[in-house]
Amino acid sequence: METVLAFFRVNSLAEFIWVIVGLVGQLLFTMRFLIQWLASEKARKSVVPEVFWWFSIGGGLILFAYALHRRDPVFILGQSLGIFIYARNLWLVHAEKRSA
Repeated sequence: METVLAFFRVNSLAEFIWVIVGLVGQLLFTMRFLIQWLASEKARKSVVPEVFWWFSIGGGLILFAYALHRRDPVFILGQSLGIFIYARNLWLVHAEKRSA
């Protein structure tokens, strides 16, 4: 376990868990781009499926928590703005479905 902690440059199991949380958030962000790319390839035009926004808000919230834990003001500000944008897009998708 000491080798794993050293590899991730952390001093405790708690810090290692936070690194894993950050990696999960980043994985969700990566998935949204893959989903968007595959949907666009299938449609032969640029599309943004609803699940893109769900991955965005999930990754954004997790990375925001990670940024708060790390007390990184640049990362905190960057993620907090994104969360509002993703939530607004989900609201617009929901409103469009409701009106249809």
